Amino acid sequence: MHARPLISPFMLAALLAAGAATAASPRPVEHETVVPAFAHAIPNIPGKSITAAVVTYKPGGKSIPHRHGSAFVVAYVLSGSIRSQLEGGESKVYRVGESWTEAPGAHHLVSDNASATQPASLLAIFITDSGDTKLVTYDKP
Repeated sequence: MHARPLISPFMLAALLAAGAATAASPRPVEHETVVPAFAHAIPNIPGKSITAAVVTYKPGGKSIPHRHGSAFVVAYVLSGSIRSQLEGGESKVYRVGESWTEAPGAHHLVSDNASATQPASLLAIFITDSGDTKLVTYDKP
């Protein structure tokens, strides 16, 4: 049996974009592109949901430092190479097929394309409380 989607892809796009609206100034063009992938309630864990999005970086592109609230996050590199650093940790470059996790409340200081010439992408998977509507909160400049 398949779980019914918790929210539509359009609603997911709005939720992901809502985090961008928290930044004090407009986001420059070189930042990531986020495309919703799926969102479902987790039937055997009442009150929890799984949501995913594909994050794509142009060559040299990067994200503004951010947090994912109370979400547990798994990031899986789909193409290229991604540099990531969480507060208190070291910067590391992940390549296709590699992944990392982020604990709830983690401060993601660095997330960028490690290449200045090739695009890169990752699948970001969020495990959240079903009522959570803000998946990304960007730091204010």
